[in-house]
Amino acid sequence: MHTHLALLRGINVSGHNMIKMDVLKSILEQAGFVNVQTYIQSGNVFVDTEEENSASVGFKIKQEIFKQLGLEVPVVVISKKDLELCFKNNPYLKEKNLDTKKLYVAFISKGLPVSAINDLKISQFKPDEAAVDQNKIYIKYAVGAGNTRLDQKYIEKKLHVVATIRNWNTVTKLLEMFE
Repeated sequence: MHTHLALLRGINVSGHNMIKMDVLKSILEQAGFVNVQTYIQSGNVFVDTEEENSASVGFKIKQEIFKQLGLEVPVVVISKKDLELCFKNNPYLKEKNLDTKKLYVAFISKGLPVSAINDLKISQFKPDEAAVDQNKIYIKYAVGAGNTRLDQKYIEKKLHVVATIRNWNTVTKLLEMFE
């Protein structure tokens, strides 16, 4: 069995794409996933399956949500290693007096070249900062996530990917849950 973490984008936000976690859990169990476990209402779901390929798992989850609920929900599936790399490679963790409440990670549907940071035109968002690391973008907001244009929609538009963003507390908790 392989454990995958599916990050659903854009559910339960401002009354849109409302999915109760117990309903989601039931849908995924009916689809054949086992040990389905959700964390908070923002669409973090652990599933166990014989399927090794994360893209296949994400496609199946997306397909089941559409089939059962009629909702088009993008899904990014990540591994325990992806979360561990967040702690190893996040350049902002080395800063003294870091306010982790302003630290976020955008999980991306595919690997990105280092040059993708140029495509984001991050200099337009100063004093916000970002760093690209394969299938992740580490973001340090100067004020907070609610006061920036450097958001998931902007990332998706500029890089032509599916992206979903989680705050650092959630990333930390998800890694603990993988353990």
